[in-house]
Amino acid sequence: MANKTLFQTLAGKFAPKADTVNNAGGQAYKMSDEHALAQYAATGCLNNTYYTSADNQLETVIKLCEKVSPEFIARTALYARKEGHMKDMPTLLCAILSVRGPSLLSGIFDRVIDNPKMLRNFVQIMRSGVVGRKSLGSLPKRLVLDWIGMRTDKDLFFASVGNSPSLKDIVKMVHPKPCDKSREAMLGYLIGRDYDAGLLPDVVNQFEAFKKSKKRNNMIAPDVPFQMLTSLELGKMHWTRIAMNASWQMTRMNLNTFQRHGVFEKRKMIELVANRIASRDLIRKARVFPYQLLMAYNAVGPKMPKRIKLALQDAMEIAVDNVPKIEGNVFVCPDISGSMQSSVTGYRQGATSSVTCLDAAALVSAAILRKNPYATVIPFSDNVVDVDLNPRDSIMSNSKKLAALPSGGTNCSAPLKRINKDKVDVDLVIMISDNESWIDSPDYSYLGGRSTETMKQWHVIRKHNPDAKLVCIDITPYGTVQGKEREDIANIGGFSDQVFKMIGSINESKNSENHWVELINSQRL
Repeated sequence: MANKTLFQTLAGKFAPKADTVNNAGGQAYKMSDEHALAQYAATGCLNNTYYTSADNQLETVIKLCEKVSPEFIARTALYARKEGHMKDMPTLLCAILSVRGPSLLSGIFDRVIDNPKMLRNFVQIMRSGVVGRKSLGSLPKRLVLDWIGMRTDKDLFFASVGNSPSLKDIVKMVHPKPCDKSREAMLGYLIGRDYDAGLLPDVVNQFEAFKKSKKRNNMIAPDVPFQMLTSLELGKMHWTRIAMNASWQMTRMNLNTFQRHGVFEKRKMIELVANRIASRDLIRKARVFPYQLLMAYNAVGPKMPKRIKLALQDAMEIAVDNVPKIEGNVFVCPDISGSMQSSVTGYRQGATSSVTCLDAAALVSAAILRKNPYATVIPFSDNVVDVDLNPRDSIMSNSKKLAALPSGGTNCSAPLKRINKDKVDVDLVIMISDNESWIDSPDYSYLGGRSTETMKQWHVIRKHNPDAKLVCIDITPYGTVQGKEREDIANIGGFSDQVFKMIGSINESKNSENHWVELINSQRL
């Protein structure tokens, strides 16, 4: 009888040799410079992660930008903001473009720096000196002036929320020239100079009157960003008014606050907020990360009305509408190892998300299972961890079940070994991991000319399933992979629902190589 182990070894012998080591010391493959920049842009938050620091991320991104074209930097910034819904990384890329491709920055500035928070981020990064200058410079200054000039007086008032730098700081920095008397009054109000109150938008005067009144409890709270009101003493009536006028994201982030201040004592407010949370149009407009809904669901207190808890689950189903229905045998492999316990957006004092990389991986897995009920979910750490999931359970429920599994070290080849052991037909394997596999690299070195165990096992799968594809979803910015990019293997990254679109597109494509980079290159400058 033939030696099956021997033939499996021979099948994997022709896998490409590893050319680097990852942060955990295991064999790995380098990404191309463009691919690595895309990964950092789509998953990096410039915070400390399990294996690297915020400073190292910043240094790596700057070095990668020196190796790729300014056009690719611009397209990556657009993709990371518009499709990946990222903030810090696309802003950093814009700052780098101010040096590497100023004319390209002019073309994309308004599409990337699309809200006051992004503007403050841009000015902060420019003045930090990390891109080689500590002042805005003539072109960035003009772009900031244009950004301010295109906003109404009311827009600027609402944009005055936030610090480090504040809009007041930015106005003092760039010295916009008022185009009329009302703009002159608005700028004077923002920077604390004399102004004609009669020329300000009504909402500004309403806010000032509310703020100064000693009979505030008898007044209706003005319709302003709630951050302007939270430092004041507010009653139930005020909080109800805030909840009535809140945006979708503000609602998601403040459900417990509303509950604590009695907003949900009235049935009509429960219905109003629940309908807002589960609004398909508002969810799309908010560019929500699915994991943010998971965070909100996990954070609500025991007294939260059931109607609102159900609305969060409904919102999750809508937020993952882009999950494709896939023909054939699909295997979903979430990494549940110890390194996946780190925060999905990294660690930063006062701004660390309670959602872990494991939560995000579990969520992606549960969402795919929801749309593809015959898919097989194979969690792994040191080895495969068996789990029984009901595809008809909610995404929230299955996510929690996966995230609660026992963890260990990282062995990305483990689920592929299980597939080979079971000798099942394969059409698509989706792996969600940080790619820091080390248990299946016993010598902790690539110098011996070996391929990764993941590639060896994948070669065995492909021998029996020549049309099978492997999609590796990375949710951390580390720059190495376990499956080398080629026509049957795609490495992508990110947290947004765009990931689900890419899975469907890659599955339908005959050639998956460089699929993600080509998608970024298709961004219109």
